[in-house]
Amino acid sequence: MPNDKQQPASIQEKVLEIGGRLKSAPSKRLINAVFASELSHQNHLFEALGLVDIAHTLCAIDAQTIPAKEGRDLLAHLLELQDRPDTFSMTPDRGDIYTNREAWLAERTDATGWLGAGRARREAITTAFVLVTRQCLLEFSETLIDLCRTMVQQAERHGLTLMPDYTYLQAAQPTTFGHYLLAFTYPLLRDLDRLKALLARLNLSPMGCGSTNGSRLLQERKQLADLLGFNGLIAHARDAMWQADLFIETASILTTCSISLSRLAEDLQVYSTQEFALVELDDRHARASKIMPQKKNPFALTHIRGVANKTTGLLTSVAAAARTPSGQPDNRLLIYGDLPEALQTVNDAAGLMAEVLQSISFNTARGEALVNVGWALSTDLAESLVLECGLDFRSAHHLVAFLASEYRGKSIRELSYENLMQAVVTVLGRSIELTEQQFKAALDANLALQARTQPGGTSMDSMNTMIAECREQLAKHHQKNQANKTYIADKQRDLLEQAIKAIG
Repeated sequence: MPNDKQQPASIQEKVLEIGGRLKSAPSKRLINAVFASELSHQNHLFEALGLVDIAHTLCAIDAQTIPAKEGRDLLAHLLELQDRPDTFSMTPDRGDIYTNREAWLAERTDATGWLGAGRARREAITTAFVLVTRQCLLEFSETLIDLCRTMVQQAERHGLTLMPDYTYLQAAQPTTFGHYLLAFTYPLLRDLDRLKALLARLNLSPMGCGSTNGSRLLQERKQLADLLGFNGLIAHARDAMWQADLFIETASILTTCSISLSRLAEDLQVYSTQEFALVELDDRHARASKIMPQKKNPFALTHIRGVANKTTGLLTSVAAAARTPSGQPDNRLLIYGDLPEALQTVNDAAGLMAEVLQSISFNTARGEALVNVGWALSTDLAESLVLECGLDFRSAHHLVAFLASEYRGKSIRELSYENLMQAVVTVLGRSIELTEQQFKAALDANLALQARTQPGGTSMDSMNTMIAECREQLAKHHQKNQANKTYIADKQRDLLEQAIKAIG
């Protein structure tokens, strides 16, 4: 009778990190330093990995890669595991999420030995990661749609709410709070376009790729793709296993979106100061100072700005991790957790920004005052001189610049018609034909807004066109997104029902 060391390893031992090529257990340092970290990044893949295993087993039974009896037994235990029973707990001693699941199964059925037929663990985990990322992207798209709708609603509400537009934090030209907000809608619409294109590229199945070049064991790749709600297959098996570009693209979209949110948050934080006093956040989105009783800090905006810093770092991390020889798992080991976490973080920031905008207060009187007490109408006066008097713009610009310097202690609205006429002679050396009524009309901020009738301008006609355009695009994105979510949910339900039916 052979001694214990000579006995064949049990199935349970074979599925742990011991087995096959390795003759000893992992060191405690490896377990604590590496396996524990790897496992912490994979916990959220549990349900998706279960769906992958169930689909793989169903197709393997159909293809006779797994014997029917063992396949049904394995399916039954996979369905039990899918509910994450109390008897299941993950521990780094058992390796990653795949081997933890496999060890639990091995304790209950010898059919576990068939689970890896023709399939590397990396294929299963990669597919689960794609499923999780796909779902996160769909949820994120919906949140962006809701944020854009809020922006459009506020843009419509504040289409006539006067304020200065600022460049270099200096009053530049008159605008409206509605026109200002709508400027942040279009970058998010582009992000939605990017997300739609990314989803089309991401929603292709890597299943059945083996490890790098397929398997001699029949895998039924098209059936696997259909069961998991993919729109097709990744054409090349090696590419299917080792893609890096799509996850860099995901991090890139998160970065562009979070930076757009950060730019708006930064502006609103400035506008909420006592010096600007244009907006005030609802108390629900502020935080009090523990030492300065007068303070109402716009803390929600501070958080949103911080999210942009985090995603910028993530983009660098994901891109750097991909700079390896092509067949390396370390370009995803950390982002299995980091990328879905970042998606949730940016998703939450976008939802928070929508809530902030829904309840933000705009100081209408202050907005009008800031337009009227400065020189924000300078360009309008110069352009009126071009339109009414036939001056070339450089001469008109020079004239108004002279007025701004000469009457620095006044606002442009305080200039008299006589002030202008005197400056004309001083600067141009001649008179111009401009009536006092035309001069006053040039300094009417509301007339200035409605005079900007070109596409993209501040006139109500231009605003209404843009608002309608945005709503049309958002409706299309929402319809497509809901169709995708419904289709995927139906596919996952059908998959579980097929598995239940298969075990009788």
